[in-house]
Amino acid sequence: MKLTFARSARTTEVSLVLKGHDFSRAVKRTKQAAALAAEEMRADSRAFPQGLKPRISFTRLAARLKSCPFRAAAFASAILIGLSALSCAAQVATSTPLAQPQATPATPPHQGRIIFSRSTGEDGQTTTQSAEPIPQQAQLAPAQVVERQAVTFTSFDLDLRLYLAAQQIAVRALITVRNDGKSPLSRIPLQISSSLNWEEIRLDSPHGQLQNTAFQVATVNSDADHTGQLHEALIPLLQPLLPGQSLRLDVTYSGPIAASAQRLLAIGAPDSAAQHSDWDQVGVDFTGLRGFGNVVWYPVSSEPVFLGDGAQLFDEMGRQKLRMAGARFRLRLTDEFPHGQAPTVALINGHSVPLAVTESGASLDQSQEVASVATASFDSPALGFEAPSLFVAIRAPHPGPNLTAWTLSEDNVAVEFWTTAATAVTPFLQGWLGRQPRTQLTLLDLPDSADAPFESAALLAAPLREPAPGAKPDRMEEALVHSLTRAWITPASFASPSPAWLNEGVATFMGALWVEKQQGRAAALRLLEAGRAALALAAPASPGESAGQPLAQAISPVYYRTKAAYVLWMLRDLAGEQALSAALRAYYSTAAQAAVPVQDVALVKNEVSDRNHFEKLLEAAGNHLDLGWFFADWVDADKGLPDLSIAGVYPSAEQAGNWLVAVDLANAGYAAAEIPVTVRAGSGSGATSITRRVLVPARGRMTERILILGKPTEVQANDGTVPETQASVHVTRLDEPATAPASSSQSNPAPQ
Repeated sequence: MKLTFARSARTTEVSLVLKGHDFSRAVKRTKQAAALAAEEMRADSRAFPQGLKPRISFTRLAARLKSCPFRAAAFASAILIGLSALSCAAQVATSTPLAQPQATPATPPHQGRIIFSRSTGEDGQTTTQSAEPIPQQAQLAPAQVVERQAVTFTSFDLDLRLYLAAQQIAVRALITVRNDGKSPLSRIPLQISSSLNWEEIRLDSPHGQLQNTAFQVATVNSDADHTGQLHEALIPLLQPLLPGQSLRLDVTYSGPIAASAQRLLAIGAPDSAAQHSDWDQVGVDFTGLRGFGNVVWYPVSSEPVFLGDGAQLFDEMGRQKLRMAGARFRLRLTDEFPHGQAPTVALINGHSVPLAVTESGASLDQSQEVASVATASFDSPALGFEAPSLFVAIRAPHPGPNLTAWTLSEDNVAVEFWTTAATAVTPFLQGWLGRQPRTQLTLLDLPDSADAPFESAALLAAPLREPAPGAKPDRMEEALVHSLTRAWITPASFASPSPAWLNEGVATFMGALWVEKQQGRAAALRLLEAGRAALALAAPASPGESAGQPLAQAISPVYYRTKAAYVLWMLRDLAGEQALSAALRAYYSTAAQAAVPVQDVALVKNEVSDRNHFEKLLEAAGNHLDLGWFFADWVDADKGLPDLSIAGVYPSAEQAGNWLVAVDLANAGYAAAEIPVTVRAGSGSGATSITRRVLVPARGRMTERILILGKPTEVQANDGTVPETQASVHVTRLDEPATAPASSSQSNPAPQ
């Protein structure tokens, strides 16, 4: 509730506290009027009729949204990649000590207080100051890198209340953290969006009871949140948390979440593109909170990252997902909405959850503290490689083949295009992954046609509009192949999640296979090649230089998408299409049935069990092939990419018009590779070719002898299916007039 002085434009605010699992108001409306009148103040009920008002208020201008085609995702991704080349501002962290919390009286309700305020000067610098003085000895030094990196979350138990009309959230979170560092921790850093404010933090005491604790807050510049800043609470511990030990905390925080594109605008992104990329907000018609990397609505502990610093932000997003993969996640949602505007759909972490709606009586006026509410709950034994996300919206449902589309009223007609595309790709997915998906795909219509799509588990949030005139229908099919693949492999029970490379990587691989089916092999290889250069830059030059990112612990999209898709393509060539399909079906069937203890999910499931289990399934399906060498070089460790070349070609004429061609292959990289080697002879209608698969060892050479009818004209090593550091296709021409064979290497696959 916002309190306005009658004689001035100044404002003061009454903050609310959270008690137990409820959200009690600190001051009743009936008692406020008289008290405020005595102070020559009045209550403005229009601003926040349901109560919770942040201690820090922000003013934002609403951007005018313009429509554009569905492929805003590709455009938004290009913007971010382009902006990543720009330089970023240095981190600014202003420590703000908070006063020691006072014991809460037993009888009177806690009145709350303004803990700190913040303002932005003309020079753009942020000033944060304490509302109450604190003794000098209570101040703490800023959080260190090792402290932030040591904190691992193992459990989230959230009570979250949405105040839709006020664009507010209020949260009480019971969280458990573990010290995964090498040294004891004397304090715990926790971060939330800068639009949210820490209110109270309690720690487990030696007697097993939660006790209030003092903490200080710093404003940290970081593009992990759409505002470009985080509020970091630094919590001193009563006794050090030893490596491997866990600690339970009870934290409360609240504040507004409105659309903000501040981080993109700060580095020069066009206003329209920035607004349609950062669309996270709380609102009556649509609430969308995508989690770390977009809006930090739950506690995290991360290093400051910036969009202008290469792929730093995206790597940190992956690192956060990996660290939380084994965490239990529970959420109880209470959604206060205006009468007659009940939400119809809620999705938590990409999973649809039922809503229980209780409407207030239409005869009640706004002065009565009875709200219309909708409630939902979600409980998952492990998060998996997903950032916690929350969506609540007013949409109309439209069932389709293996999906449900939730659309705005003006987009009801467009559903037919999506269901037609889903019908077209379903037989393809059934042939590869089985007859039925493990869960249904949810399509959620975003507010504007230019908004960037988002995926999580079996959710695709995108503008569900009709295709633009002249648009190719296969674009919609390509999008649904990726999203429906995730529905096919995501268990509905939320249990035993797969690592990212066997989740997002499989979806990317299936997308490449669909392109191959529709447009040919060369088009699919060009799709893979588009990400090879970035993969080559990210991969270590040698195992001794860096451990890199083994696929089971991959945090970068270029690994768990691009490299994983390459790995699965190579496994198809090694074991055969039928064997790979059978192994994938068996893997996801057993993964859905597996019962792995929560505390062991991240360790056992992601690092050991998955790789060994999938490898054995594939070897068994492929007539007991030995794939140990491949998994050792491409999955278990990051040995970089092979660096292949044709060191020499030595043709010699044999009897009856046959030629024996000796091809000398070299690999300067640290990963072995089995590649196709093709010798071509003749031309036109008389052209012939012979292809052999050759295993070229790491840091070694291999000579392959191929017999072909007719004088050889060309030798090709690799066809783009094995990613390399420099090029993925090598060709040596033997019919050139030069004294020596002419050799060339290229990035794009050779035309077939």
